[in-house]
Amino acid sequence: MSTLSPSAPTLAIVGATGAVGTVVRDVLPVRRHVWGDVRLAAGAEDVGSVCRVAGEDLTVEALTPEFFDDVDVAVVDIPPEISAEWAGVAVERGTVVIDNSPTFRRDPQVPLVVPEINPEAVSERPRGIIANPGATVMTMIDVLAVLHAQWELTELVVTSFQAASGLGRAGMSRLHDEMAVVGGKRELGMAPGDVRRIIEHELGPSMFGGPLALNVLPFAGSHVGDGWSSEESKIRQETRKILGMPDLRVSATCVRVPVVSTHSVSVHATFAKSIQVDKARQALVEAPAVVVMDDPEHGDFPTPVDIVGADPRFVGRMRQAIDFPRTLDLFVCGDNLRKGAALNMLQTAELVAATL
Repeated sequence: MSTLSPSAPTLAIVGATGAVGTVVRDVLPVRRHVWGDVRLAAGAEDVGSVCRVAGEDLTVEALTPEFFDDVDVAVVDIPPEISAEWAGVAVERGTVVIDNSPTFRRDPQVPLVVPEINPEAVSERPRGIIANPGATVMTMIDVLAVLHAQWELTELVVTSFQAASGLGRAGMSRLHDEMAVVGGKRELGMAPGDVRRIIEHELGPSMFGGPLALNVLPFAGSHVGDGWSSEESKIRQETRKILGMPDLRVSATCVRVPVVSTHSVSVHATFAKSIQVDKARQALVEAPAVVVMDDPEHGDFPTPVDIVGADPRFVGRMRQAIDFPRTLDLFVCGDNLRKGAALNMLQTAELVAATL
């Protein structure tokens, strides 16, 4: 039990042993003062296990309606089909739900919140649910919001480079397994299908839709029609909703890459006003959630292996589009499990806690 004030709100972490839930537990210690009790729930295989959270040993509980009794705020990272059911159960028990699945993101009665951009939206939750944006959108949205505030964004063309951890613990494990299969085999990658054959022979078909080791896959998510993937559709819809720009023109291509954790996005952003790189860079330097790494002459630009585990968005490769005076090209990296999911949910939960 917590030694903090009994009047402090109670936080629940649902999906506490998954990839995102584990990071929530890792991030929580420096934010622990906001909460009274903290409770954990996870799948049946983890019920009864003990997790150390901010100096406390907490037992993982089963997900039942009673679990939410006396819980003020729940951060939830479980599969969409399960979340759709349990969010309603939690709300009926008086809990405000912050959900990380795509289930509620497009619901007009559910706010999609990034605390640095639209914190006021937490109070507009008629269903008692707040949605957490997708990690790919989270990678770039802070940067876009800063630039939009001064130059008025009108068009956006992006290519994402999404890590295996976008598919949770199973995705990370699969990538490590594939790397173990191909490791040391220097003849691979020189003949059509050789990488696929050896990986699928050893491990079977991949959840990624093809081998990820020594490869990139130009499709992430599920097919939603007309050649578009669900991840590409989410980028368009969620960017519009967070920025409050329902008519923003957006096109995206989502690519899965052999990176364990941390998404990257190549951004081609067009504005209503002429934009200069130096002024844009200074605006981003002054932004609280952004770090500028932009000295390509000396090899200074963000890469996933350098910024994984960090909270800010890292931006570099900033340059004026030569043939487009109102367009800026840039490259952004962000840890998809931290600010892309866990930290943003906790920050949103704190905004809710302040209103209770």
